[in-house]
Amino acid sequence: MVKIIVGTNRKNSVSKVIAEIYQSILLEKGAESEILELEHLPADFLATALYENTGKNPGYNAFHDRVKEGKKFVFIVAEYNGSFPGILKSFIDGMTYPNTFRNKKCALVGISSGIGGGGIALSHLTDIFHYLGMHVLALKPKLAKIEQNMSDNLLTNRLYIELLQTQADMLLEF
Repeated sequence: MVKIIVGTNRKNSVSKVIAEIYQSILLEKGAESEILELEHLPADFLATALYENTGKNPGYNAFHDRVKEGKKFVFIVAEYNGSFPGILKSFIDGMTYPNTFRNKKCALVGISSGIGGGGIALSHLTDIFHYLGMHVLALKPKLAKIEQNMSDNLLTNRLYIELLQTQADMLLEF
């Protein structure tokens, strides 16, 4: 089962919409997936589940276990201030090192309101995942000006849809 991570905790995020679109693409290809939203992390996990508190927050532990069982991941990564959201870094830092991501595979999708499509954010995240031993798929769609390429929670840009479909095929073969 592919784990699709919504890389922000913003409510009603575009990242979640893209995750749902990605899930439908995987379903069309006969692949099971599960969407995991960082907005469902316990609000206090920074103080109650990291470092010396590892294993002490039942809500975070349940989320952690769902991630740890994954073998393949898709991260939907919104660009925040030229990088990715801090909540995503904190989430990664809370995972068991190095076993949660080591020798597993992932695909990254960048989104932004601007023209970069989250390219710098994807570069930063790729470096982190390489450090953790995760294999990152080379094709990383960068969906720029995302709001202008959507209507009624659907992607209207044909190229963006084709990129996601191609990436999904590659991930399933990866």
